[in-house]
Amino acid sequence: MTKLASIQTEIHLVLSQVKETLLEETAELLKSKKRIFVIGEGRSGLMAKSFAMRLMHLGATVYVVGETITPSIAGDDVLVAISGSGKTKSVVWTAEAAKSLGCYTIAVTTDSSSPLANTASSIITIPASTKYRKEHELDSIQPLGSLFDQCAHIVFDTICLCYAEQNKVEFATAFKNHSNLE
Repeated sequence: MTKLASIQTEIHLVLSQVKETLLEETAELLKSKKRIFVIGEGRSGLMAKSFAMRLMHLGATVYVVGETITPSIAGDDVLVAISGSGKTKSVVWTAEAAKSLGCYTIAVTTDSSSPLANTASSIITIPASTKYRKEHELDSIQPLGSLFDQCAHIVFDTICLCYAEQNKVEFATAFKNHSNLE
């Protein structure tokens, strides 16, 4: 099997274990909240930023925690926090802070018993490997948390597709929100 085929197989094995109804419900929840905040560190943070960008294209009011223009979060907002291990201190701390302010928090992680998951209002478990290669994690030929990040990206894009369908956002409308300064 080629490396590309192996990676595709790994992604398929992981995503076949993610319930699409949960992603549809997450999109519905995001639709019901005033503002959406996202956080993650490293490559998971890049997946969070990608998610935020696509939600913005779809008309959502969305912010990336830590950016200079990010306002304070309030009780009628939602935080989406991503950490493969569920132990990334800044992500866990932010989820705890958001929860203490009355925010709904969504954890995206491999470990449903992690500190991040224990803080969250709801959990999207992506059963992929992380850099820690714990016993419950799927084996991967890829380095570190690549499999988790790839699957998180697809999970986030699926949530965005559901969000677009639920909000009746068509391609032309999303394209109008795409950057025009390139």
